[in-house]
Amino acid sequence: MGREVEFTRATLAGKEIEYLREALDSGRWEGDGPFGRRCERLLEQETGSLRVFLTPSCTDALELVALLLDIQPGDEVILPSFTFVSTANAFALRGARPVFVDVRPDSLNVDETKVEERITSSTKAIVPVHYAGVGCEMNTINEIARRRDVAVVEDNAQGLFGRFRDKPLGSFGVMSATSFHGTKNITCGEGGALCVNEARLIDRAEVLREKGTDRARFLRGQVDKYTWRDVGSSYLLAEPLAAVLLAQLEERETIRIRRRKIWETYQANLVDWAEANQVRLPVVPPHCEQTYHMYYLLMPTEKRRTEFIGYLRDRGIRSATHYRPLHLSPMGRRWGYRDGDLPVTEDICARLVRLPFYNGLTEGEQTRVCEATLSWREREG
Repeated sequence: MGREVEFTRATLAGKEIEYLREALDSGRWEGDGPFGRRCERLLEQETGSLRVFLTPSCTDALELVALLLDIQPGDEVILPSFTFVSTANAFALRGARPVFVDVRPDSLNVDETKVEERITSSTKAIVPVHYAGVGCEMNTINEIARRRDVAVVEDNAQGLFGRFRDKPLGSFGVMSATSFHGTKNITCGEGGALCVNEARLIDRAEVLREKGTDRARFLRGQVDKYTWRDVGSSYLLAEPLAAVLLAQLEERETIRIRRRKIWETYQANLVDWAEANQVRLPVVPPHCEQTYHMYYLLMPTEKRRTEFIGYLRDRGIRSATHYRPLHLSPMGRRWGYRDGDLPVTEDICARLVRLPFYNGLTEGEQTRVCEATLSWREREG
């Protein structure tokens, strides 16, 4: 059978070792160093954001968003239930109530036709999540937000360098948050970024991420000492991690090409099998340029998904489900959500399985995955 095919694995892409050694030798390991600044400038150029701040995680970036929006107890934030817990938790930490909306059955992104009906006088923000790096219907969402005077914040954890109608994901909202976790296309193990798209938020964002102080101005020589000016926390990415991140960012096009080949290989090999077995493959609208973040299958039933995952595991292949519905979690039920409230989300979460997908996945390993998947039809047929 050979070595197990892992579900995910971080992979060196270029000058990670060289840059890490340089950062360590410098003796300056804290955040906001030369490597961090180079990452931020590169991201600003590529995303069109006015200012990018590296953070220790995407979770931290979302928590910064909640602070910058002055989220208070009693506020409401609209978001999909089909997302990672951080999307909701960042706002719940400030006392806000997550208002969960169902997803579209095609892209699995938040259903834009169901957003406006959930807006109330307490709504402070709409948080679309670009699932699998495929853009939400941002023109519609932004129009609703403009008309109802609500902020839009993009959870772009999976969508860095993707585009919607030829505009970069992460550039539609007042802010966006992205991730460089070990499972992401571009990674430094743990890391994230806050992308700010409105000038009025930049100065305060700089203060909040430096423990509520004007230390950044002090380091630039703009003040002779720094002091406590606002609430805040420690939201800087350490310089050695920024060094690793820069090496990955410099190879972003090579990474994109490799991941596109993996995605298209799955698509080409599995399309006939999927039709014959009532399995749905990913849907990418023609006006979306995806990031090739993952490849998933929607099995006919939850039972068949469980059987399929076990079948692959018995053949040395690791696959994975994805999110459980947040509205049906113990926390979600505290806010009064019940089974059946979001039927598409509940159905999707029960049937979705993700195949192995990472930059270093070899052709031989992917062939094993495809052959095992195709043989599942023969076994069950």
